[in-house]
Amino acid sequence: MASESEYRTGLFALGIELDGEGHHPAAWHRAGHEPDRLLHPQTVRTRAQAAENAGFTFATFDDALNPGPGPGGRLDATTRAAFVAATTSTLGLVPVSAATYAEPFHLSSQLASLDYAARGRAGWLAVDEPGAARAWGATARETPAEIRRERVDAVEVARRLWDSWEDDAVVRDYAAGKFLDRDKLHYIDFMGETFSVKGPAIVPRPPQGQVVVFGYGTAGTEGIDVALVSGTTLPGIHEAIENARAEGVSRVLVDIEVTLDTPTATAAERRTDLDSHGDPGSTGRLSFSGSHAELTARLTELAPIADGVRLHPAVIDEDLPVLARYVLPALLRAGLAHRPVPGSTLRANLGLARPANRYVKELAR
Repeated sequence: MASESEYRTGLFALGIELDGEGHHPAAWHRAGHEPDRLLHPQTVRTRAQAAENAGFTFATFDDALNPGPGPGGRLDATTRAAFVAATTSTLGLVPVSAATYAEPFHLSSQLASLDYAARGRAGWLAVDEPGAARAWGATARETPAEIRRERVDAVEVARRLWDSWEDDAVVRDYAAGKFLDRDKLHYIDFMGETFSVKGPAIVPRPPQGQVVVFGYGTAGTEGIDVALVSGTTLPGIHEAIENARAEGVSRVLVDIEVTLDTPTATAAERRTDLDSHGDPGSTGRLSFSGSHAELTARLTELAPIADGVRLHPAVIDEDLPVLARYVLPALLRAGLAHRPVPGSTLRANLGLARPANRYVKELAR
């Protein structure tokens, strides 16, 4: 595994959202397979492998406890990420998982296990899901401030639990019958407004030390490593990036929806057909429609001000091949982006250092 002291900086990260059939609600009408309520796991794996072969830095997998009607049902995001972990070697795997109402002890264990399965390529897009109280059998949080507080607390607890095992806590001395050094396990003793956790974790410290935590810039940035920001115009994106940087976020990436010209139809023709089956509404993200050359120029324009992008294909089966054949090769040739290599971690490929264990630092004082 690459040394974390050799992490890269100044390079443009390329992410892609691989949930469902695409960002457009009518994407399933143009998918490369028969519509199905449950997206076949093999389809998820094939798309993840295609994204990795193209050179993407990471892929996100959206999720919701209350999925909407129509085709595109799926297994939960962390399960999908774990499913493709064994058949990928460089692609960062970033499931969406709601911190609101979830049990942070179990959530942190899932994510640490994903980091082991992916050999240091796990991330976590921590989101709020205010309408999910009933699914968890929990009391609904009344205000946005309460929802945000619980998410911030959940991220903090996860980080403490990941640090509750020192890196060398696992001994594996079979002759002596000793598996771990108990002196290198730590109680986290967290007391929040809605839950308390004592710890330590039941999973050793993840390979990355800390799973990379992503969050939306509009939802508050406490405890996150990477902010995903949006804006419908370039000035709006500039402002969102500056706001996230002012809050001290290490990396800021821009969300962009893309509809590309394909060998069989122009972007405009494709959008007309998609819109005839369903109104996409407004997501607040920058929307791009056009040729691969124009998209490459747009991304090059964003490179000096952002640390990367996450692309949302209108239809994954149609846009991903164009991205893989034209857009990413152009960015790689220009030196704007880099292709992750086997053995590198998601932290390294995002230019993030491996964090020190907080409890080791406290004992050293």
